[in-house]
Amino acid sequence: MAGGVLSRRALLGSALAAPALGALGGPSLLRDEIDWKRFLADADLVWQRMPQTWYEGPFLGNGFLGSGIYAQQDANAVRFNVQHSEVQDHRPEYGALFGLARLPIGHLTLEPVGAITGVDWRLDLWNAELTGTITTASGSLTISALIHNDRSVLAVDVVPSDGERDFRWTFHPEEAISPRANPIFNKPPPPGYTTNPAPAVTRHADLELITQPLVAGGGHATAWQEVRRGRRRTLYAAVAWSFPGDTAADEAVRSVRSAARSPIEALAVDHRHWWHRYYRKSFLSVPDQRTQSFYWIQLYKVAAAARRDAPPMATSGPWLEPTPWPATWWNLNVQLEYWLIHGSNHLELDAVTRSLSQYRQHLIDQVTFPEDSAGIPRTTDMALDNGAGIGNSGFPVGIPGQATPVPEVGNLTWALHNVWLSYRHTMDVRIVRDVLFPLLRRAINYYLRFLAPGADGKLHLPATFSPEYGVNAPDTNYDLALIRWGCRTLVESARLLGVRDPLLPKWQDVLANLAAYPVDENGFMIGAGAPFAKSHRHYSHLLMIYPLYLLTWEQQNQRELIEKSLKHWISFEGALQGYSFTGAASISAQLLRGDDARFYLDELLRRFVQPNTMYKESGPVIETPLSAAQSMHDMICQSWDGVIRVLPAVPGAWPDVTVHDFLTQGAFLLSAARRGGRTDFVRLVSLAGAPCRVRTGIDGPFTVRSSGRKVPWRTLPGGDLEFDLRRGEEVLIQARGDAVIRPVTAPGQPRWGLPA
Repeated sequence: MAGGVLSRRALLGSALAAPALGALGGPSLLRDEIDWKRFLADADLVWQRMPQTWYEGPFLGNGFLGSGIYAQQDANAVRFNVQHSEVQDHRPEYGALFGLARLPIGHLTLEPVGAITGVDWRLDLWNAELTGTITTASGSLTISALIHNDRSVLAVDVVPSDGERDFRWTFHPEEAISPRANPIFNKPPPPGYTTNPAPAVTRHADLELITQPLVAGGGHATAWQEVRRGRRRTLYAAVAWSFPGDTAADEAVRSVRSAARSPIEALAVDHRHWWHRYYRKSFLSVPDQRTQSFYWIQLYKVAAAARRDAPPMATSGPWLEPTPWPATWWNLNVQLEYWLIHGSNHLELDAVTRSLSQYRQHLIDQVTFPEDSAGIPRTTDMALDNGAGIGNSGFPVGIPGQATPVPEVGNLTWALHNVWLSYRHTMDVRIVRDVLFPLLRRAINYYLRFLAPGADGKLHLPATFSPEYGVNAPDTNYDLALIRWGCRTLVESARLLGVRDPLLPKWQDVLANLAAYPVDENGFMIGAGAPFAKSHRHYSHLLMIYPLYLLTWEQQNQRELIEKSLKHWISFEGALQGYSFTGAASISAQLLRGDDARFYLDELLRRFVQPNTMYKESGPVIETPLSAAQSMHDMICQSWDGVIRVLPAVPGAWPDVTVHDFLTQGAFLLSAARRGGRTDFVRLVSLAGAPCRVRTGIDGPFTVRSSGRKVPWRTLPGGDLEFDLRRGEEVLIQARGDAVIRPVTAPGQPRWGLPA
């Protein structure tokens, strides 16, 4: 580490990846009866009709390389997109959305001899592979495809029938220009913006190389070749990116040549091993097959789209498609994309903590007071740079009290809440010391420069922008909530680190004297003088309820206000989008209303989620389905404010639920089973030795067992249980039944994909 900044891989060996119980050295009190291969096969997506768009087709990825698979329009061919999360432009003078935008690469087409008459495909989640057949008027093609987890190579294995021996592959380069420049989006580029040079296509024996130079230097390259082994023909393709150097072509060729030495079966061995270990880190089963399948597809999707050392997920992940949003969005999208990694025990995917640390200098350079502040723009490239973006070309950090640019200020503080969640789920103090505390200190410092006492003696904030309501207002609830959370977290962090920070009195003063949240007869307003008066997809004015949990249902004097605010917001139908319903589901879960939470989830799936579980708003965006998985987490477990709440908001239609190795705040692995509407047992394993307080939901008598020493415990006045668990210790609270982890019976529903 240099200068207090974590390097790209400095966190890789940290406690971010929670160890399994076996690694802690104790026999479990539970018995595991999960047949993983069979269980996940029930969630596989299937296609018995040809997908026509990205929203319908299979998708493969490893956080860097991504491929969406569907029909090539106006051709007798199947399209395999070839896109990469690191491929972007490097002209900051044109802003994040043009000059630093994600750039399209191209696509391969599999072109049969005969007319395609049908498909029968399966996206095998357990192995992260697409398998099946393409039937044509001349015969059939049996296919198997994967994007290798480590090698970042697309491999497509094809075994043709006799009539399809002469099928062929073709690569189609795409123009290296920001997708936002497409006239269909009505987002004209800034003056002087031009496309990059045309790509060069060359042959090297049996390998084709497509090099794409950029005006700014560097570029990207795609290499692909086909290898014949008897009747079997295997395509290998790779993408490499380099800037400012020009090494991409050599890297792409090396990747393909290396992979092509192995048949796909050999490549798949370690690829499958990674995915099998990944899935086994946690388990959730509910008695609704379509919802259960949706959940496991999201776990597949997030691992296909994210890695700790990959760029933070852009709006469409690694699967770039025509979009007005070819960048990373920080006023909601990133936060929602990564929430599910915590409970599902997949901190190995946490690119947010790594990138905020690695690129912190950009966060400092892009604010008005870089000497002591930091902020993140609404839109950035993979290095968190907005360039010279303003208006249509990007959205920089706003300045309170100034209407232009839009004064959107709180995005860094909200992103740091994700970092705080990573700390709370691991209790790794290095995250606080090296990332959270220094950056949050700067983010709150930016606010402090604009807070001023009013006639009432309270501290007030000039006009800012609540994403993305469209009205600037003083004392926006978005910013007041983030300021309160930020100051509270700084005070707690200073205590944790033993830091006697000179700003501590100021943070405490803000907590004591910050203006109250503006409210009216309908609940929380957008800001002072700005009522919530129109349909609005964001719940930015409700962050103090969720996800910050500053005001909660457990505070009885806040219940009426919370309920009224939720009902008023969600009652305006016109502009609601998918993540409006995931937010409403999670807030309902805090209110312990499982039936309401399920209703909102069902509305999301019915209205917005596409056949392959993707999502769109003008273009492809992936945050909403991923956040729906977090809404399910909030129904299954909540662990805010130091209490683990087990199965707090299970809908009546889910009498049976099994959860295993769910990672909670305080770094505990939670397992529990609900059968016939009653909780049978709760098991907790401490990964960090933190204080353990649990609300089991068990009615009636229970027994407590531990795997080693007799763990001291007590019943608190409200009924919660408190355990003195050391790191690595396990405790089982059992009311009835056997302590077995097994899937629940989930009635069948039509599969995701395009079944017959």
